[in-house]
Amino acid sequence: MHIWKWSSIGTSVLILLMIMTSASADEVTTPVEESAKPKKERTFGVESPAEDRIDDEMQVPVPAAKIDASCKRGVDFLIGYQNKDGSWGNPTRTKGLNIYAPIPGAHHAFKMGTTALAISALIEMEPRFPECKDAIDLGESWLVEKLPYLRRADQTAIYNVWGHAYALQALARMHDRNADNPAMQEQIAEQIAQQFDMLTRYESVDGGWGYYDFRYGTKRPSSSSISFVAATVLVAFHDVAQRGFEPPKKVQERAVAAILRQQKNDFSYLYGEYLKNSPVHPVNRPGGSLGRSQACNIALLYWGQTDITQDVLKEWLERLVVRNGWLDIGRKRPIPHEAWFSVAGYFYYYGHYYGALCLEELPVAERAQFAHPLARLMLERQEKDGSWWDYPLYDYHQPYGTAFALMSLKRYRTENAAIE
Repeated sequence: MHIWKWSSIGTSVLILLMIMTSASADEVTTPVEESAKPKKERTFGVESPAEDRIDDEMQVPVPAAKIDASCKRGVDFLIGYQNKDGSWGNPTRTKGLNIYAPIPGAHHAFKMGTTALAISALIEMEPRFPECKDAIDLGESWLVEKLPYLRRADQTAIYNVWGHAYALQALARMHDRNADNPAMQEQIAEQIAQQFDMLTRYESVDGGWGYYDFRYGTKRPSSSSISFVAATVLVAFHDVAQRGFEPPKKVQERAVAAILRQQKNDFSYLYGEYLKNSPVHPVNRPGGSLGRSQACNIALLYWGQTDITQDVLKEWLERLVVRNGWLDIGRKRPIPHEAWFSVAGYFYYYGHYYGALCLEELPVAERAQFAHPLARLMLERQEKDGSWWDYPLYDYHQPYGTAFALMSLKRYRTENAAIE
């Protein structure tokens, strides 16, 4: 133990500190004065095309036929990988790499989310590849049968929010596909309403959603709001709202507010609100936010946040290309967050999908510089069996990775075709 004794030096230091404190107190800005200061304008955007950071060879147009051939292989993979009951994915192929997944509920959530993504991807591919029809029909039957029973695994694991969110996106596309089937559309409408109810029940006390509750395990989760989970749900809310199904307004507004609390000045986002006192933790820095920023930006834009300008979208799409290595270096690593900037592998195709949604919000003439290199990145990472995957998650990773990649390529191809 150290025992401190006052000396003449210590007394002098104390007096000096008191004088400094007194002097500085006279200069303190009052709250009124502080609020009266003009808010600093947030300027953000890419350089002029002449100073474009994306290598010229990356921007060489990728022929639409080459993208079609890649999509065909991905479609064939999903059709061939579908379970007999119409779902995708199973709690197998663990190889000792299991993440926390209380049984059976965690796997119900994983399978629902994976199946919903596969259905969405195949519906988007169906106009070009009509051979998707039978797989979609079977998948739709499984989803409408199983979705009403999806719940959280236990008080700690709330993975079901992913299932509810991606099911909403699938239901939106199913609603379009079944335009001439009133009975099916009625069933879809009922299930959309039920997903709204489930996402209201499992909303975090902070607004938005998390996927773990290691605090108190309360009926309404006491989990911290996670930025990209809220973004995922908000994008799904937008998809069904476009079909006339309005989500609960207060729930939607609280989710937007939760993301805004986690937004930094450069439009990177905290991983979760529990890290608000660690804004420069590696996971919260731009390299760690590379996949999250795409999702959070598009979610906020969909729900009326005018700070998400086209310049913001362009800047982060450019980063998705030129800084892709920060995401890619985490791809296929079996331990989440072990890579630089604490990037987990499962953000790779997730980030690219939401980046593709951001791309759609730009004028057609301004998309090429991003569409071509992003398409190239997807084609280079396709596996020999036609799939894409980024993280070994039991037997779910290939179907969900392939679904994300196909939906991304569809948007890249559209832009390539429009520009060629």
